[in-house]
Parts: sequence; C-alpha cells; structure tokens
Amino acid sequence: MKNSNTSKLRVAMFPWFSFGHFVPFLHLSNKLAEKDHEVSFLLPKGAQPKLEQLNQYPNLIQFFPLVVSHVDGILPGAQTTSDVPLPLHSLFAIAFDQTRDQVEAILRSIKPDIVFYDFGYWIPALAHQIDIKSIYYAVVTAAAHAYFLTKKVTKEMTVEELIEVPPGYPSSKVKLRAEEASVLTSALKIFGIGLSFRDRIITSMNDSDVIAFRAHREIEGPYWQPFLVALTPPDGCTRIEEALPEGFQERIQGRGLLHGGWFPQELLLSHPSIGCFVNHCGPRTMWESLLSDCQIVLIPRLGDQVLNTRFRAEELKVAVEAEKGENSKISKENLSKAIKLVMDKDNEISGLLKRNHTNLKKILSNIDLQEEYINNFIKGLQDLVK
Repeated sequence: MKNSNTSKLRVAMFPWFSFGHFVPFLHLSNKLAEKDHEVSFLLPKGAQPKLEQLNQYPNLIQFFPLVVSHVDGILPGAQTTSDVPLPLHSLFAIAFDQTRDQVEAILRSIKPDIVFYDFGYWIPALAHQIDIKSIYYAVVTAAAHAYFLTKKVTKEMTVEELIEVPPGYPSSKVKLRAEEASVLTSALKIFGIGLSFRDRIITSMNDSDVIAFRAHREIEGPYWQPFLVALTPPDGCTRIEEALPEGFQERIQGRGLLHGGWFPQELLLSHPSIGCFVNHCGPRTMWESLLSDCQIVLIPRLGDQVLNTRFRAEELKVAVEAEKGENSKISKENLSKAIKLVMDKDNEISGLLKRNHTNLKKILSNIDLQEEYINNFIKGLQDLVK
C-alpha cells in the first residue's frame, strides 16, 4: 500500500561491508521504495550481483558500486567480510574507511535528504558538510547494544567483573559467561586506524542526528532506556525510529542443496521440507529465523551473537543453544543433541519453543502492524528533513 499524501524522500544507504548488514539495509530500502521513496545504495562492486536479486524496486533503488582498495595483510580482491578471516576484520576496516572519498563524491552528486550508516563513524561530519541528515541504523539488537554500551569495560577488570550484568539492564538471563568475557575486552582493540571497535560504534552513534533500531517495541522495548542513558547525543537529544523486517514470499524447488558461498537464505527457509535452522544468530539471520516456521538451534560466535542467542533462548524461549565443550567448541554430539531436542514432537521443550515461536511470528508478520511501523518511521524521517 503506497502513501501518496507524503513528500518523496531521497535516501542513501552505506552499511558495513558484510552481508549481515547489507541485507537489513536493503530490506529497509525495499520498504521505503514500496512507498515511492528513492534509495541510493552504496556497496562494494563485487557484492552488487548477489544483492540485485533482493532489490524489489530496481526503478527506485539504485546501486552505486565502490572500489575496495587493497590493504596489506589481506588477500587481493577482498570485497566483504566473507572474503576476510575474522581476526583480520580490523584490517578490512581500513579498506572500508578508505572509500570515504568515493562516498563523499557520490553523496555530493546525488544530494540525498538522509544517509543511513553504521560503522562509518565519519559519515555524520561528512553529511553535515553536505547539509544532509545522518542516521545510525542499528541492525544489531537493542538488547545487545544496551548491554555492551552500558557496560563500562577496562582491560584491568576481572572475569567476574566483566560478566556482571550492567546496572539497570532489564534481564538477568541475557548475559555473558566466564569463557565469553574476552568479547568485551576485544572491543577495546583498534578496529581500522585510530579507534577501537567500541569507540567506533559510540562515535558513530553519538555524532548521528538520529539513531534507528531494526527492532520491535513489543519485544525489545525495555532495552532501550538503559541504552539511551549510556549515550551523550548531540544537543542532548536522541530520537529513536523503528523499522520492522519483512520476509519474502518466494519459494524454492529442490530436494537438497549444498552451497559454499553467500545464499539468500530466506528463500531456503520458506521451503516446507526445511524443519530446523542451525545458525549463529547474527543480525540478519536472527530475524529470518523468527519469520520462518523452522525450529531454531543457535551456535553463536561473536559478542552480539552470544547476547542475541541468550535473548532468544533464555528470555523469549523460541530456540535452544547448542552446548559448548572444551575451548568453547561445539561437538557434533552436542549439536546433534540440540537438533534432536527441538525436532522431537513429543518433547515438552520442543513444543514450548514451537508455540512461542509461532506466537512471536504472528506479531512480527502482522501486516497492519508492519504498516504502522513503516508509516511512523517514514513520518519521522520527513519531520527530520523539514
């Protein structure tokens, strides 16, 4: 349903070079284009072909390819985090930041009303020079943001101090374990040049005109307040806008598939023969799993994935987390145990997970509620640029 009674927006998108960030940004782009707003999507040239199939409005969403420069220590030709081992993502952030001149040239050329970004901490200053608004778009959950940014972390803290739930945090179940405490101190390491990962995110958020969550107030509302208290926004004012993820309706054919690269997993999850989805609970995957009919088994690796997992497994009770063994490794036996648990129709836990998941999916997929979210979101954007 289009809303013709509102002024047309021109929006630019500049996400971190990861498919876990590209897809949520493109989902929002599709929702804006559905309402006749124009979107310019800035991304690495090598990633464009994989995302074109997810562009539902090619007449309104235009891709602007960026050349990713080579950084010593990373294999030539790297375009996204999928091409770079996790320990080298801090080096890849240098290549990401080195696209600044290209981004500036594009933004000056197209002159959008608003630019959405996340890891590009330099975007707000650039946007201010061009006289456009900047919005930090948080594709990671409000629950994870609130935990990490209200937790005051130093390198000298003990494990016990690190895993203590932050003051004012609304859940005692969403927390790190002792063997996961290092994810907090790891965020203090340099990510790119000159800034730690933690400072990069805080700078990105504090300097923005608006912070927007890819969240759902009925699910994560209690996590926003402690998060807002932790920030010192410009002019003492932070505005929160909300966007709801949207699922696709396509179906795929086939009996089985083994694929080693990136794949539009929404299409796979919609197939009726898929009964269980084992995933890492990243920002893109966690929503796609909730919008599917699959039972969910979680195997988190990184900090936000761990907290996303605890939120879904312990608080919402819509998934189970596979048990970790020595050195935080998940054995095939433990993974098999988790899968069998959620797929056992006679198991009480399996039944509870399925009921909770079904109820939650009804909320997330409610068309009227989605319309309310996106219309309120667009109204907020229009008020911002008046």
